[in-house]
Amino acid sequence: MSKFGPEYVRAIAPYQAGKPIAEVAREFGLDEASIVKLASNENPFGVPESSKAAMAQAAADLGRYPDANGFELKAALAARYDVPADWITLGNGSNDILEIAAHAFVQKGESVVFAQYSFAVYALATQGVGGRAIVVPAVNYGHDLQGMAAAIEADTRLVYVANPNNPTGTFIGAQEIEAFLKQVPANVVVVLDEAYNEYLAAEHQFESADWVRKYPNLIVSRTFSKAYGLAGLRVGFAIAQPEVTDLMNRIRQPFNVNSLAQAAAIAALNDKEFLKKGAENNAAGYRQMTAAFEELGLEYVPSFGNFVLVRVGDDDGAGARVNLALLKQGVIVRPVGAYGLPQWLRISIGLPQENATFIEALKKALS
Repeated sequence: MSKFGPEYVRAIAPYQAGKPIAEVAREFGLDEASIVKLASNENPFGVPESSKAAMAQAAADLGRYPDANGFELKAALAARYDVPADWITLGNGSNDILEIAAHAFVQKGESVVFAQYSFAVYALATQGVGGRAIVVPAVNYGHDLQGMAAAIEADTRLVYVANPNNPTGTFIGAQEIEAFLKQVPANVVVVLDEAYNEYLAAEHQFESADWVRKYPNLIVSRTFSKAYGLAGLRVGFAIAQPEVTDLMNRIRQPFNVNSLAQAAAIAALNDKEFLKKGAENNAAGYRQMTAAFEELGLEYVPSFGNFVLVRVGDDDGAGARVNLALLKQGVIVRPVGAYGLPQWLRISIGLPQENATFIEALKKALS
């Protein structure tokens, strides 16, 4: 046992990211250009041209520190969501926002509530501050909000709600979310994590930022890593009332969003054509993948994000076995055994040919 660090830090299992293309190429002796990566819910169109142009212009000033307060990005976000700029906290990806919230509101020994099969960072952020996790069993692989409200204890300081949820793709409607917010005690902060919001169909869209005016304990978290195509730049943000935002900015690292990321995010924010193209590709890719799963007789969870969770076998080794068979064919997907789903794989939706390559590889892996 190490003599360094508190026990709750030593107990943390480091986050396992999706395998990089270069690593798979080295490990299996494959050509990088032939590898299809559908593991990390990245945008298959990459960075929008509007963001590339903005970064090229911003690159001339990289000898200077970025704007620590992100004035221009906050102004753009304030205009987009119709909130004051001092209601916004910038993050090094929304992952940063999730961790900032834990550090700002949870002391050692206090409890944090989140759902079974929800984003791994909720547990990691809780462990990182010495908090106590209250994990509420999922219903149909999604959040049981009634159960989560009932699970809140006197020492609960934070609740994480993912909508849509990663890795299962489940979605909770506006009425159910607001009913839950009304039940949460005013001294408990709720983080509504909406990393995949932009992929929702029109009939499921609602502006959760409007709830921030009604609920002083609500944080709405968003990211530019998914629909906006800026995963490599790491930029996210939170919207909350000033009392909450002030505490988060006391914890936030200075210069946590770099100059290129700020410029790219401003450009991407209003690039409606890029968002539309991504949403249309995602909807078509979802149909392509789920049709194949149905043809193969595979169970999958209906998804509202840019990925699908599919069951590839009945035994606990199924996910790892099929994942390895796919890797050998140059297809990278995401095993989710660490989430307690060892029979399942999470597949990001790619371009039509990438999806087709995966489907053919999956057929071979299963046979």
